[in-house]
Amino acid sequence: MKTAATALLLIDVQQGFYNESYWGGNRNNPGAEANISKLLTHWRMQGLPVIHVKHDSVNPASPLHPSSTGNNFMDCALPQAGEPLFPKQVNSAFIGTRLQEYLDENGITSLLIVGLITNHCVSTTARMAANFGYEVCVAEDATATFDRISFDGTLYKAQDVHNISLANLHEEFATIVKTEDMILQHTNILSHA
Repeated sequence: MKTAATALLLIDVQQGFYNESYWGGNRNNPGAEANISKLLTHWRMQGLPVIHVKHDSVNPASPLHPSSTGNNFMDCALPQAGEPLFPKQVNSAFIGTRLQEYLDENGITSLLIVGLITNHCVSTTARMAANFGYEVCVAEDATATFDRISFDGTLYKAQDVHNISLANLHEEFATIVKTEDMILQHTNILSHA
């Protein structure tokens, strides 16, 4: 089977994350949705593979529970016909789903990960993808997170949580990239193919 190009893997781009207070408040990176939309539009126009992951929380109080409207996708990331969707119930998109089988069956060895939230499902999925042997990039400006209160009561601002989470991934589990650079890179690759 011919090896597919880099797949855009969208993690939990769901309306429940508009409920900032539930997740810790003060979300960083207000441009994340616009960048997700740019990447998604580009990937579709170039005929590159697009894969959606959706969190179906088992907690009835969660904005991501299937009974909540927050479980729905944000407008910037609505799946189109033919684009695979993998519902999950834990942080990793690989646990309890057929994502790994899908990637392997379709010869996909490279992933660009975007979505929510940086330090939970994005990070966990990126780590597992790298451990499974996939080449992983994470678009730092197409992800976001919220303030976190530590075990000792220390408040960590969302931007700091975001930066440290990406620093932990960089050059160990993933290459951290910017939206425009990825669009330019994949435009150049396709123009020379």
